[in-house]
Amino acid sequence: MSGGGDNALVVLSGGQDSTTCLYWAIERFGRCHVSSITFDYGQKHRIELECARDVAAAAGVSNACLPIDTFAALGGDALTDASIAVSDEKDDETELPVTFVPGRNLIFLTFAAAHAYRHDARHLVTGVAQTDYSGYPDCREDTIAALQKAISLGMDREFTIHTPLMHRSKKETVELAVRLGGLDAMALTHTCYNGSRPPCGECQACRLRAKGFAEAGVRDPLLDSR
Repeated sequence: MSGGGDNALVVLSGGQDSTTCLYWAIERFGRCHVSSITFDYGQKHRIELECARDVAAAAGVSNACLPIDTFAALGGDALTDASIAVSDEKDDETELPVTFVPGRNLIFLTFAAAHAYRHDARHLVTGVAQTDYSGYPDCREDTIAALQKAISLGMDREFTIHTPLMHRSKKETVELAVRLGGLDAMALTHTCYNGSRPPCGECQACRLRAKGFAEAGVRDPLLDSR
């Protein structure tokens, strides 16, 4: 990555949304100005890390993987705690899905900013959205705006957090990926909460993904991968 203020760092989970954002960043900033970062946060499905690596390689950008296993130590959610099954159930106290990992996007973006600080990048790109999703509070526009301000103040550097999917439906996200030339890369991604490839088709993440592709009238390349 070269240049300076125009450099962008994409938070790449290896999923559909972050992959779309990677191609958005490449179009917006230019491939030579884009890099990606992935977090090993103790997620049960390690395939995410492989997918992120493969997507980055296919897109022609670098990928750094940082270990932050505190979420697994905290437990209490279906993505990091082996004792909690993935389901559509919500926590009795918070009314949030059992797949919600408290503070995950806040921590990811803070670490991403720290990495960007050391690598001369001021633009952070993330696939969070508040439409067509599960209502996670750390995916909301006001949360991201507040975090951008806090990170910029705390590091004494003006960061911009870009959220290309914030107000897009899953259908619109698929259409964006097609326009950006990122459709083939979807065969390398992983979305399923149950860790299945091809996807299980039953968990909430799979249903949302399938709904978006169906409404866009596009065949999901992941369905043909083995």
